Amino acid sequence: MRRVVTPELLDTDSGTPAEIAGSLADLRLINRWFGGAATTCSMIELVARKLQASALSFLEVAAGSGDVPEFVRRHLQKRGVQLQTTLLDRAHSHLTNGKQAVVGDALALPFGDGSFDLVGCGLFAHHLSPEQLKDFVSEALRVCRVAVLINDLVRHPLHVALVYAGYPLYRSRLTRHDGPASVRAAYTPHEMQTLLQQTKAARVEIQRHYLFRMGAIAWKVERLRGV
Repeated sequence: MRRVVTPELLDTDSGTPAEIAGSLADLRLINRWFGGAATTCSMIELVARKLQASALSFLEVAAGSGDVPEFVRRHLQKRGVQLQTTLLDRAHSHLTNGKQAVVGDALALPFGDGSFDLVGCGLFAHHLSPEQLKDFVSEALRVCRVAVLINDLVRHPLHVALVYAGYPLYRSRLTRHDGPASVRAAYTPHEMQTLLQQTKAARVEIQRHYLFRMGAIAWKVERLRGV
């Protein structure tokens, strides 16, 4: 299945306030029940185990309202890991959660070298061209101390079919347009591995998760305690 990029309506706020709110609610539902939040949880738990860490700092890029980082923070707290999250988005209007929220460019992160243990993103990578993706990961590697975490969709014909099958669940017409477009623009695990290996990452690890989610970890360092 060839990668096809189609502009997504939510990216440009192309809808009424009610449609945009409905689409954001759809995203929360998808992330909560169909693998989104669980994928980020799994990656950060893996890092915490390998570091033997009880506390980590985490920058979520293209974070929007920050629902996934907040879910992950609460989940990890129950597991004995304290996650200090900072949200970054291109638009102030997207950052409805004011805690540790910064407006900035994902390709020119407004932070110094090694400012966070982890830098991550969810459902953002498929919006980037291959060159932009490599640029983002390079910036994220600069800003992180340990690893870059990418939570995104897997491009596959069956995944497109599942998105269409989910139409009755969606509140917004924006979701009905953007859902299939997102899957068609997504990368395969092999493509993601190849692109990340072209960055300065010391090691790349790709995991497959529930309902065509992928978790990609670009490690900044080659070896950690417990590996």
